[in-house]
Amino acid sequence: MSRFGGCPIRAYFPGRLSVGDAKMDGMRMILRIAVSSFALWLTTLIVGGSGEHGFWILAYEPTEQAHVVTLVLVALAFGLVNATLGKIVRFVSIPLYIITFGLFAFIVNGLMVSVVVWLSNLAGFGLEVSGFWWGVLGAFVMSLLAGLMNSILGTKKRKDRK
Repeated sequence: MSRFGGCPIRAYFPGRLSVGDAKMDGMRMILRIAVSSFALWLTTLIVGGSGEHGFWILAYEPTEQAHVVTLVLVALAFGLVNATLGKIVRFVSIPLYIITFGLFAFIVNGLMVSVVVWLSNLAGFGLEVSGFWWGVLGAFVMSLLAGLMNSILGTKKRKDRK
């Protein structure tokens, strides 16, 4: 029983059971959303701004608060699209990943950006991209920035402890 920290139920469920772990997972999720939103904002500054070309955010109102809320909503949409459709597309395209030595990932990420743009167009606000290759470039820059910030902040996905 001491192996499981004195909690007999942990013997049956050695995974995420403690309240502290659940709180940390919730905080980690909130931090990851904030990091994704910030990375998205930086990407719009690096890859493009408002205009005819590039990668930009179209807020639902012309206020700063609306812009921040839109960034968070688009970051959530990215997370949902990558967690659902992204996993399926990545699994199905394993042979293309092998043939292209992983370069097909750029195309898949561009497709995921296209799906988020489509969802944004349905909502009437959100992410705007002037073309597929701008989406590929934006996805590349955003993933680099988010990965770097997640590494610095320590908000990477939780690994199971032994």
